[in-house]
Amino acid sequence: MRTDIDLGTAKGAYTPLVVAGDFLYVSGQGGFDQDFAIVPGGIEAETVTALGNLERVLAAADATLDDLVAVTCYLADIGDWAAMDAAYRRYFGDRRLPTRTTVAVAALPFGLRLEITATAYRPRPGTR
Repeated sequence: MRTDIDLGTAKGAYTPLVVAGDFLYVSGQGGFDQDFAIVPGGIEAETVTALGNLERVLAAADATLDDLVAVTCYLADIGDWAAMDAAYRRYFGDRRLPTRTTVAVAALPFGLRLEITATAYRPRPGTR
């Protein structure tokens, strides 16, 4: 069974969150503030904001960062990897980390330096 959750935050033709059985698929989250402006402060600020946005999307399906199983980070400049990784580690703190792949891309929409997609696993009650 598939459930699409429209948070009214999409800046294109996509669904921000799809729940399919026990899995949640989160579309790319960027370093946008509530007014859809890219946050100032470079890759570290974009990373923290994108992860906060990811956390809010997961919350719409009663999930948390602890439910993440896989994350993909797209960087417009692979030279930003170390700073992105440091901010990512700080954000997750002592949580168990999901798998992660980081990919360098030629460009990202709207001038973003980072976009994060994710998959989470949240068993439905009584299915474990």
